[in-house]
Amino acid sequence: MPEFPRFSSSVAAMPGAVYSAVTARLAQYSGEVYPLNVGDTWMEPVEGCRMEDLTVRENPGLHRYTPPAGLPELRRAIAQQVEDSTSLATDPSEVLIGAGATAALSTVVGALVDPGDEVLIMAPYWPLIAGMVTVFRGVPVAVPFFSPTDAPTSAEEAVEAFARRRTDRTVAIYLNTPHNPSGRVLPPEWAQALVAWAEERGLWILSDEVYEPFTYKTVHIPLRPLAPEQIVTIHSFSKTYGMTGNRCGYLVGPRELIAQCNKIGTHTYYCAPRAGQISAFKALQSPAAQSWVSEAREKYAQVGTKAAQILGVPEPEGSTFFFLDVADRLDERGLTGFLEDCADEGILLAPGPSFGPFPTCVRVCFTCAEPAVVLRGFEKLARLVGR
Repeated sequence: MPEFPRFSSSVAAMPGAVYSAVTARLAQYSGEVYPLNVGDTWMEPVEGCRMEDLTVRENPGLHRYTPPAGLPELRRAIAQQVEDSTSLATDPSEVLIGAGATAALSTVVGALVDPGDEVLIMAPYWPLIAGMVTVFRGVPVAVPFFSPTDAPTSAEEAVEAFARRRTDRTVAIYLNTPHNPSGRVLPPEWAQALVAWAEERGLWILSDEVYEPFTYKTVHIPLRPLAPEQIVTIHSFSKTYGMTGNRCGYLVGPRELIAQCNKIGTHTYYCAPRAGQISAFKALQSPAAQSWVSEAREKYAQVGTKAAQILGVPEPEGSTFFFLDVADRLDERGLTGFLEDCADEGILLAPGPSFGPFPTCVRVCFTCAEPAVVLRGFEKLARLVGR
């Protein structure tokens, strides 16, 4: 019998803070702060879709549970939107509302992964996906993809990167486009080749498309129509409408899988917050909210272009990030020393190891604060990286 106190060995081995290990050092700094480590937006949601716009009078039961799978009217609206945008018939039973896209994605992992099963994850990756696989006793397998030093240059190389790491325990692959943290967008021919490869081998495809509205000089191609029986897509009101604190995201996939995911959601968070779901529904119905998305995309593109020019790197294709290799700026202290030097200038960055085996890299967000503030932070960062 294990001795008390005992914790799960797999969970105990997981990191706690995944985005920055030097935030405490910032307490010694008294100037302007540049939170470039946070993947958020400075823009408030459009008027009419904010928490302050909700009242019990207009929304009876505002503080009560919803059905675990989500408000029926929201699921219907999402199904209709997905059908309109993909030309693929979509039923509300193929939609699950989660407490943020994070919780929604975790239900997929829980529904698919048995202990020891492997999920191939394009890397660098959004940090929480690896933790989710670990929590459900699976094995996350990093597949070098949009990394600064090791990236495919063709659809064939993209497929080969996954094929080399597939084993008999592989049950799914995780794709993310527009990509966090690299700012890349998966080319259509690459997406088609990867889906065809996974489909032929009977693998599930988890397609994280939470930044789908935010591409700049290229186009995002929804993946679900390529193999609707094997693909589940993950979407976010947090990113699309600037509602990160509302905790409302959703899945779209085969109804049999969605039913299994609903079991996980029911036994963990039970349901997404009703207020967040109501705000999401309002956003889908509001022409002003759709204009907000267009305005956000334009503003993000402008600040992303300026930030790229300051750093001397290619402009982002999508999402709101850069992933930088700062190996030539590291001394004997390694990446921690560089992050400490940045914190001493008021700059917080997300460390590369949170995104996979990238000990000399950092992720930088260009929408985390007002553009003027962000660009001042990028000017400081450019000096620190010698660019």
